[in-house]
Amino acid sequence: MSNYQLSIINYQLPRAISIVENEVEGFEDLLRSLPSSPKEIPVIGITGPPGAGKSTLVDGLIDALVNKGKTVGVLCVDPSSPFNLGALLGDRVRMNNWYNHPNVFIRSLASRGSLGGLNPKIIEITDVMKAANFDYILIETVGVGQSEIEIAGLADVTVVVVVPEGGDEIQTMKAGLMEIADIFVVNKSDRPDAAKFVKNLQLMLAPAFQHKQQEIKVLSTVASEKKGMDELLNVIDTVYTHAVNNIERKCWLLAEKAYQLISKERMKDIDRNNLYNDIQKLCTDSSFHLYQYIEKYNHSSSNTIC
Repeated sequence: MSNYQLSIINYQLPRAISIVENEVEGFEDLLRSLPSSPKEIPVIGITGPPGAGKSTLVDGLIDALVNKGKTVGVLCVDPSSPFNLGALLGDRVRMNNWYNHPNVFIRSLASRGSLGGLNPKIIEITDVMKAANFDYILIETVGVGQSEIEIAGLADVTVVVVVPEGGDEIQTMKAGLMEIADIFVVNKSDRPDAAKFVKNLQLMLAPAFQHKQQEIKVLSTVASEKKGMDELLNVIDTVYTHAVNNIERKCWLLAEKAYQLISKERMKDIDRNNLYNDIQKLCTDSSFHLYQYIEKYNHSSSNTIC
């Protein structure tokens, strides 16, 4: 039996998140105690290349939501410190207007080396946030570029933020990142040639419309001046209403989460440094064979889900 009681109600939210993030004894009991059918809460993913103004956009969305009387939970995933794996940038500094606001909760998380721009415990932490019954949950990724498609397996609505000068970045984006977007936001649209960039982006996205039941919206904002926030929020609500009624998407989302959680559990005993040290001893032997070497790890996971 855990030292912790099994209900999220008995935890203050920051402590509950820390328990889950750091895998403190009893964290699994805490997760199993979460409601099996939680209130439908929109989870909005904000992603895009560095410098696009994601944090400023999140700040603007918080302002729009608070003005509508909504409660908002925000998870800001920052690059990790190489020394202690803690959050390096601390997005809360850029959202200091909301420090003491009763309707806003902001938590910075470290990516801890995750290539997908998210914290390794982001799925579990988001579910803990859902149990706190916010009206909206916003998740801002670290902004690592082409690897950020992980957010699509977590968010109900994915917003990709770009800037008018980002033509080269858009051209080199992987198709996966282009296709996960439900909404493209061209931020800092008061800059020259912004309107032309929006039109070009719409043309580039046209082939992706064939794979989606809804058109991918392209919106212009100036987040630093709170311009375009209400329109963006309205489009987010429209996309979410469609997504929440799409049973196929909901099942895909749950299956993606289940896959990620099972993968992490199966990999928890695999340490990259140990692998390196082990292979370092063996690789000078001419008989070393990579696929024969990993066979012992493959066989150790004999349970297969069909």
